[in-house]
Amino acid sequence: MKKTFLLTAVVMICFSCKKEYQPRAIDTVTIKKITIDSTSIRAILPLAETKMSFAGSNGTIGFTADNGATWLRETITYKDSIQPSFRSIASNSSNTFVLSVGNPALLYKVFNEATKIVYTEKHPNVFYDAMAFFDEQYGIAIGDPTENCISVILTSDGGNTWQKVACNKLPAANEGEASFAASNTNIAIVNNTVWVVTGGTKARVFKSTDKGQTWKVFDTPIIQGNGPQGIYSVDFHDENTGIIVGGDYSKPNENKATKAITKDGGKTWTLVADGQSPAYKSCVQYVPNTNGKEVFAVGKTGISFSNDGGITWKEVSTDGYYAIQFVNRNTAWLSGHQKIGKLVLK
Repeated sequence: MKKTFLLTAVVMICFSCKKEYQPRAIDTVTIKKITIDSTSIRAILPLAETKMSFAGSNGTIGFTADNGATWLRETITYKDSIQPSFRSIASNSSNTFVLSVGNPALLYKVFNEATKIVYTEKHPNVFYDAMAFFDEQYGIAIGDPTENCISVILTSDGGNTWQKVACNKLPAANEGEASFAASNTNIAIVNNTVWVVTGGTKARVFKSTDKGQTWKVFDTPIIQGNGPQGIYSVDFHDENTGIIVGGDYSKPNENKATKAITKDGGKTWTLVADGQSPAYKSCVQYVPNTNGKEVFAVGKTGISFSNDGGITWKEVSTDGYYAIQFVNRNTAWLSGHQKIGKLVLK
């Protein structure tokens, strides 16, 4: 009994002595701009502090291993005439995959400086918005409805083959509800759980806890009702704590109902900094290893930072970017129109 009591006391003391993470106070950031001619880039894949890949418009994919000093670039052409516009890129560590928007949908596997089509889909309404992997074998891509549900395709063999989930296994989509191919971040994954966000007539969060097999959907208070309004990006710190951002793309300076947080895994959402900056944003990301405290949001309206989990914000740069992805606590890559950005925090 005494040994048990002593062990319990030691454990409690250890926990009480553990210091809570103290988030940084960041007022401004400096971004190294790297010009990428003739392509608009919404999808980036950070690989290391000096390495990253991107997928852009005009069928362009690129890779750098030296902080953007030199690039390996390739332009993909489908059937000698179509240059796909890529807005999704993902990796399962073995291979990289890029996915186009528009009809036909084209999903390529990129390996050993070669490309291979692993999925195609033809439909007047086909439009895939984002893609991500759970692990080495399981991956998911999501898109706008071609029937009465959002489009979901899954792979369970490392991306070699993909299958579309039938609408009878998905919640019904509202007329005019879809996702935005703004930054490849309207999808978030933690372990086996995936969240997908929508906009337009409804701004909702779709959630699956079994790698995309079954789904539930939850309402949010983000601005909604017409085409350019809704949720543009989602991120989760863990299976309970998450954040969504968006707004009205056509009115980027309006800041009513543009950001919200959840503490229960996405079932309920609470508006934060409502009526305050930042306004419209196309991408939001938690900074790794900051206990869900530090968050960055980027968009054509600039870059904002929060050190209290999204409750309050500060504009740290007026530079416009579509997406941000962190390599670690101090390093992030950004993408924009004909440019890549490198952000180093201190």
